[in-house]
Amino acid sequence: MKKKTRSKKTKKRGPGKISRFLRDERLKLAFGIFFILLALFLLLALISYLFTWKADQSFNSNILSSSEIKVENWAGKSGAWFGNLLIYDWFGLASFIIPVLFILLGLKTLKIKIVSTGKILAKGLAGMILISITLSFLAGKDATYLGSGPGGGHGYMITLWLNSVLGLAGTGLLILFLDFAFLLFTYKPALSWFKRKKTTTQPASEIEKNRETILPDPLEDEMEIITPSSAEESPANEESLKQKEKDPDPHLKFTTKTIGKDGKEIKNKTEVELTIEKKVEEDRLNGKNIKPEFLENYDPKLDLSEYQAPSVQLLQDHYSGNSVVSKEELLDNKNRIVETLRHYKIEIVKIKATIGPTITLYEIIPAPGVRISKIKNLEDDIALSLSALGIRIIAPMPGKGTIGIEVPNQNPEVVSMKSMVTSRKFQETNMELPIALGKTISNEAYIFDLTKMPHLLIAGATGQGKSVGLNIIIASLLYKKHPAELKFIFIDPKKVELTLYSKIERHFLAKLPDTEDPIITDTQKVINTLNSLTIEMDARYDLMKKAHVRNIKEYNDKFITRRLSPEKGHKYLPYIILVIDEFADLIMTAGREIEAPLARIAQIARAIGIHLVIATQRPTTNIITGVIKANFPARMAFRVTSMIDSRTILDSPGANQLIGRGDLLISSGGGDLMRIQCAFIDTPEIEQITEYIGSQRGYPSAFLLPEYSDDGHTLSEEAESQQKDAAFEEAARLVVLHQQGSTSLIQRKLSIGYNRAGRIIDQLEAAGIVGPFEGSKARKVLISDEYSLERFLNDLNKESDES
Repeated sequence: MKKKTRSKKTKKRGPGKISRFLRDERLKLAFGIFFILLALFLLLALISYLFTWKADQSFNSNILSSSEIKVENWAGKSGAWFGNLLIYDWFGLASFIIPVLFILLGLKTLKIKIVSTGKILAKGLAGMILISITLSFLAGKDATYLGSGPGGGHGYMITLWLNSVLGLAGTGLLILFLDFAFLLFTYKPALSWFKRKKTTTQPASEIEKNRETILPDPLEDEMEIITPSSAEESPANEESLKQKEKDPDPHLKFTTKTIGKDGKEIKNKTEVELTIEKKVEEDRLNGKNIKPEFLENYDPKLDLSEYQAPSVQLLQDHYSGNSVVSKEELLDNKNRIVETLRHYKIEIVKIKATIGPTITLYEIIPAPGVRISKIKNLEDDIALSLSALGIRIIAPMPGKGTIGIEVPNQNPEVVSMKSMVTSRKFQETNMELPIALGKTISNEAYIFDLTKMPHLLIAGATGQGKSVGLNIIIASLLYKKHPAELKFIFIDPKKVELTLYSKIERHFLAKLPDTEDPIITDTQKVINTLNSLTIEMDARYDLMKKAHVRNIKEYNDKFITRRLSPEKGHKYLPYIILVIDEFADLIMTAGREIEAPLARIAQIARAIGIHLVIATQRPTTNIITGVIKANFPARMAFRVTSMIDSRTILDSPGANQLIGRGDLLISSGGGDLMRIQCAFIDTPEIEQITEYIGSQRGYPSAFLLPEYSDDGHTLSEEAESQQKDAAFEEAARLVVLHQQGSTSLIQRKLSIGYNRAGRIIDQLEAAGIVGPFEGSKARKVLISDEYSLERFLNDLNKESDES
């Protein structure tokens, strides 16, 4: 019975060995090289035949069998035989297409894909037959060149038959039609000869056909190895990316027509404008509202219409050549995992490996009756047997009936930012705020929309990739958004991490009025900025209430289509992203003053386009409090030192088992953790990006946030009754001289603190020297000259003396 069982097993394994042999990469390599060498040999033989055909043609009948015959062909007797067969007997000069087809077939076998091989083979064979017939017809029946004419024996016989059936004129017309049809179906630009406008576009199906899928190739019967195809995330052609940055698709041309009331087309631009103005004036006289169709959509990018996003050429390929996971490493890890589990009497039904950039995921299916907790408790034992750091067991895998064991690769791959930006997924995304974070275990680009998060909390020990992760988030948005659509507020208590972005102040940054440094480092300015952001948040909600919309996207869509009037205070609202690099330092120095406005923004600011990205290297409970965690459902954890820190940031262990260097876990609020290898961007790359943006024309200044003072933004009743400041009159003269009612101006010129300057500006408002608070604009000065001011101050002093 045992012998029979063995024989049956060998019979079943036979076809599997044959299929594995046929899929062997070495066999494909051998065949690819063979096809290329065969093509070169045929090319040599055909070229030589053009010069030696007269001398060698007489020996063709027994050229290979006789050893006494000497030929002049450069490829020997075989070359003379092939040349005679292909050129004399078959297709003539068109036979030179055959070596080209063999070269393309060889490159296809070697997985060097230049063109669509199947299409080229079909077109090449059809073209070869057609060229042979055409050359024979043009040469005539009396042609003696190459023995049977330039079209070979095939072309000569078919032309002779067609002449007898259709005559010379009919044959010529038929061949002309066939050549014309072949040209139309194989060469698309030929249509431009017969059409006034070229309207050919590349079909979407062409992109799908160009994608290759690498099927799973099991190395052994017991383990299946999955190497994810990089074609799904293949970089878009850099030339096409450059063209896309400059202008839209050059093949697409749009024409617009303006039709008058009489149904005729209006061609004169002045006539069009006069027609619209006349219609608008008629509607105004009749008491009608102006219809939106008479106005063009508002373009928020118009002020910086010449702005160009950074080029992918500014980024570098950080590829290391030794990052391939070898077959020996996979088998060795598999055997050690199986052996370790068998030591504890745990049997495995199946094991599968998925290779990622940094780790390899081994998915195992235990035998029936094995408890999952028993395998999970062996985490340290498996790490010891594999001599690896960062072993993580996922039991069970979400959505699968397997147990996952994540094992670090011996030579991890560096995921460059360039590969993420040029990936098809990032280029074709329709997300509002897309962030290309890195690659998953299955080697797919991981891209998420910050508006869906809507805030992000980042934690990790020093040197584990936290600052690089922040730079990846910022760079992703710089590559996708226009300065009119996005503004950053950078808070950097360490004063060194985010200073590189000061070059893009007039393009992408927002700050308080009259603040010199766009990167906020002072704790008091951080408090003022957060409170100013709450004022901006409330103002935006008031605008949305008036517009009867629920979020910023609906509001901006209404404003762009001119359904909201700027005369009523409406304006285009850019997204605002607040980035804090070291949150722990702020909490330690300011505490409640920082946490309160931050929690308020996190709770309700998502709908009006304000999002928070906060990073800290100390994810302890006194830094990441319950209030903060409750409003940050999306959290990203790099490697931390203890399980307690991992539970603080992710509410589960795992971050303490990461291997560092950009290895992270991300939770989007649903409870499931995803392991990502964060992309890498170096400091010189950031410098080049910021210099590229900063060298372009920007706005006159950074985006100004509403002015904020500790005593409030509006005039209080107490301001009138309290005693005037000693510097009141000097401040009044200063404000009238500069015609600018600004707290920061008084603070700088009089060398006083911000709080005192704020009280003085409130007293000036109470006295009637400056106007009320107007958001980000400076207050209006109500007195025009110094003479009028002196008279006003004298009258004011008299009234105070009398009282």
